[in-house]
Amino acid sequence: MRGLRAVVTGGGSGIGAAIAEALARDGASVVLMGRNASRLRETAVRIGGEVQRLDVGDEASVSAAFAAIGPVDILVNNAGQVETSPLKTTTLEAWNRMLQVNLTGTFLCSRAVLEGMSERGFGRIINVASTAGIKGYAYVAAYCAAKHGVLGLTRAMALELANKGVTVNAVCPGYTETEIVEKAVSNIVIKTGRSPEQARKLLAASNPQRRLIQPQEVATTVLWLARRESNSITGQAIPICGGETA
Repeated sequence: MRGLRAVVTGGGSGIGAAIAEALARDGASVVLMGRNASRLRETAVRIGGEVQRLDVGDEASVSAAFAAIGPVDILVNNAGQVETSPLKTTTLEAWNRMLQVNLTGTFLCSRAVLEGMSERGFGRIINVASTAGIKGYAYVAAYCAAKHGVLGLTRAMALELANKGVTVNAVCPGYTETEIVEKAVSNIVIKTGRSPEQARKLLAASNPQRRLIQPQEVATTVLWLARRESNSITGQAIPICGGETA
C-alpha cells in the first residue's frame, strides 16, 4: 500500500474506521471523509490520517472535497444510513434520503475519482454495500433498493473501467457490530419488549454462524481488494455474512 492515497467516506466510526485503520497500517496515506468532524478527527489522530468534510449526497460538497485533496488511488464508499419503517408508511422524503445517501453518494464520489484513476492506469473503488443488496429484509425497503442499486452501479463501473487498470468491487456485510446494529437492537427492544440480549440474538440468528460480523472482518476483505495484486478481481459483490446468502 505504500505510495497509495486512500479515501474512506464515513470513516469516523464503525466499519469505516476499521477500514481506514487497516489501510493505514498497510502503508496507505488515508483521508477520512464525512460529516461528523469530531469523530473523523479522533480516528485520524489514531491512525495518522487526514480529515476532509463532505456530504456524500451533495454534488457541490463532493466536488469541493475531492478537488481539495488531489489524486486518489483507492476509494472506499462506506458512508451510509439506515431508516426502518413498513413500506406503507415510508414517506417519499425518507425514500429519497436513503437513495441519496446510500446510492447517489456512491455515484458522486466514484465519479469524482474515476477519470484520474483511468488516466494514471491504476485505481481501486470498493463499495460497502450490504446483504440487503443481495436479498430483501422487511421494513427497510428503501435501504434494500439503494443497496441493490449500489451493486448494479458496481458492476456497470467495473465493465466501463476494466481496461483502464481500475477495479470496482463491493463488499456486502451482514449484521455487523456497529452503531447501526445498536439502533436496531434499541428498536426491537422498544417495539417487542425483548431484552437487549434477546434482540441481539435475534439479529445474529440470520447468520448461520449465529453471530454478528465484526468491523475488522469487513476491513480485511476491503484491504485484500485494495491491494495492487488484486487487479483481476472486479465487478464482484462479496458477502461477509457467515453464509447467510449461500
